[in-house]
Amino acid sequence: MHLIHDPNAPPAVETRFADFLTVDIRAGTIRTCIPFEGARNPSFVLTIDFGPAVGVRKSAAQITERYAPEELVGRRVMAVVNFPPRQIGRMRSEVLVLGFADADGAIVLAVPDEDVPDGARLA
Repeated sequence: MHLIHDPNAPPAVETRFADFLTVDIRAGTIRTCIPFEGARNPSFVLTIDFGPAVGVRKSAAQITERYAPEELVGRRVMAVVNFPPRQIGRMRSEVLVLGFADADGAIVLAVPDEDVPDGARLA
């Protein structure tokens, strides 16, 4: 597989801090994970609980190379919760789960390294 993002690429264009603050990144817990049948690329459909303020949202995630559905349920993730929903095949993906490409291009989830409540916002 090709690298999704080249770690040797230069940084993206400079942005303002105020613009960064408009991106709402929250911690959540994966409640369900099923294979995304009919997806163009191997993917899972995740149902993620972001607490009472945001609620439960769905996401299509191309993370099948490193993760199995049974090991994802109960796992903490970070996601952008204020992008507009995207129609991906037959499903509507409501949040963007965050991760990094490893040396082989497989996605490694970005996760909080300590316990934080569902819905905690990146500060």
